[in-house]
Amino acid sequence: MKPVGLNNFHVRKHNKAVFIDLMWRHKQLSKSQLAQLSGLTIPAASKILQALLDEGKLQHSHAVMSTRGNSNGSFQLPSEGPWTLCLCVKPTSIERQLADAQLVPQGDYQQTTINAETPEALLNEIEAVWRQTCKQWPKRRINLALAVHGQVDPVTGVSQHMPQAAWKTPLQMKFLLEEKLGVEVRVDNDCVMLALAEKWLNRNALSEFCVINVDYGIGSSFVINGEIFRGNLYGSGQIGHTIIVPNGLRCSCGRQGCLETVASLSALKQAAHQRAPQAAQPSSKQLLAAWQAGEPWIVAWAQRAAEAIGMSLYNFLNTLNINQIWLYGRSCTFGENWLHSIVQQIDFNPFDPRDALKSKGTNVHFGQLDRARQVLGIGYLYVEADPSAA
Repeated sequence: MKPVGLNNFHVRKHNKAVFIDLMWRHKQLSKSQLAQLSGLTIPAASKILQALLDEGKLQHSHAVMSTRGNSNGSFQLPSEGPWTLCLCVKPTSIERQLADAQLVPQGDYQQTTINAETPEALLNEIEAVWRQTCKQWPKRRINLALAVHGQVDPVTGVSQHMPQAAWKTPLQMKFLLEEKLGVEVRVDNDCVMLALAEKWLNRNALSEFCVINVDYGIGSSFVINGEIFRGNLYGSGQIGHTIIVPNGLRCSCGRQGCLETVASLSALKQAAHQRAPQAAQPSSKQLLAAWQAGEPWIVAWAQRAAEAIGMSLYNFLNTLNINQIWLYGRSCTFGENWLHSIVQQIDFNPFDPRDALKSKGTNVHFGQLDRARQVLGIGYLYVEADPSAA
């Protein structure tokens, strides 16, 4: 591609996008704060703000955000516009968090247990949650943002494979729900939800990082140069299906020895069943409680699982050279020893000269966002779909 320079129009367009990005992250800022965060002068910030006000992309507020000098108030995103009902959807549960036009939470985070045996039943459950929310806020137009476990095509909104579902066929969630409800619907993977939450709600997130969700399965999502990396087939982040034990146990994907077969909570449940085939199948909650009580075989299993996760991560991180990882999922219950075992496997990066100077190596942490903000992350699909917003 032939390189093209930036004229004044493109510079202004870029700077306006920077301001909108900052507003989505901070929600309300003064002119001086915007100038400081963007690295621009006050006169330059004034011109950009006036253009965004004229275009209706920002609005002025009398709220004072700075105690320095004479303040002319602050600026915020428009308060009018569609709201977003953010849902994390599984065949067994629906988590919800409603957000207003500025993606500020409205009402409390809720989780509902369901039992969807068919695609139609799952769509009916989603519709019921949406209609219930609309009754509570009758004057609002409420769009949907869905985070779905498994492989998702975010362009068509098709859930291609949902591991916990009783069905194996793709489900056209976006098309069917938009046709039925008459609102806009966006759909993506639940690990993308976590990555969006970290990107927009965690001010300590770097421009390149990954989130790992270790739960029923093991998924991941990568942010590279500030953008969610999905790949052409939207199958990136399938770290749970990297081979860790050649000729190992059969995985749900059809291959043998995937990471999920040795380190996920579904693998832990399978191990418990093999130990006591005649006993009732314990839930993940019961197995985690047994670990907390010091059950020796589960403690040993968790240690091996952490080592396997760390080994897979080491290969990923050396390939992509990402040095910030956030861990989520119920397996984080295994605590600091589990985390330390993961870190031990990936702590040395031969291509990072800082390793000789630091003691902690790769920046691996348990995610700090509560579940309400995690679910809110999927709402930022609408922000990223607007070219002027990111």
